[in-house]
Amino acid sequence: MLDRYLQHRHSGVHSPNHVMEEPAFLDELGPVAGLRVLDLGCGDAAIGRTLLAAGCRSYLGIDGSTEMTRAANATLAGTSGRVDRMDIEQFSAPPHTFDLIISRLALHYVDDLDSVLSACRRSLSPSGRLLITVVHPVITSHEARQSTNEARTNWVVDDYFDTGARQRNWMGNTVTWYHRTVEDYVAALTRAQFAITALRECAPRHDRFDGDMAEYARRRRVPLFLLLAGSRA
Repeated sequence: MLDRYLQHRHSGVHSPNHVMEEPAFLDELGPVAGLRVLDLGCGDAAIGRTLLAAGCRSYLGIDGSTEMTRAANATLAGTSGRVDRMDIEQFSAPPHTFDLIISRLALHYVDDLDSVLSACRRSLSPSGRLLITVVHPVITSHEARQSTNEARTNWVVDDYFDTGARQRNWMGNTVTWYHRTVEDYVAALTRAQFAITALRECAPRHDRFDGDMAEYARRRRVPLFLLLAGSRA
């Protein structure tokens, strides 16, 4: 599954991550020079190399998967970045340990989001920031069809306000996503005392489609990702 996931995540113009999530994330990221960065659910830590090259003071990634942690350590070889194998729910750090906490497409796997966000706020410096992306609630409430080779052209949203665990067939495996509404995510950040500075639904970026306007039009039909940013209020 690891190889298939990484191929999907880094498949360039054909990846929704590349044309939707990544540009929105980079827009909100801002300068990172001198910052101590924590990455929750870091995956292969590709963003870690980017942040270190941009001058961040330190990078720590955590991920619950042994295979993914191994891949992340390989990605960061030769840098000062570090990766620890740890479930996101177990994360804890002393106050003022980090200046920026990011999490890309990981927190919809977390049941107790409130405790994770509270731990994040406690570990941030007074001017610290949080930047997260998750699978959009339209998608976590969508009952996906069985996988085919055809591009999806319709999405049925149902039981949107029935939040909680949803079993999904994803990348050939059964996974558990925790469906929350947009309102739920906003409320969770507010309960953790973050001042929300951005809410974006990661509309497709025209210039990333290499002239494939049919695919651009298809990606404009439904949101796939939700981005939220907050400062330590």
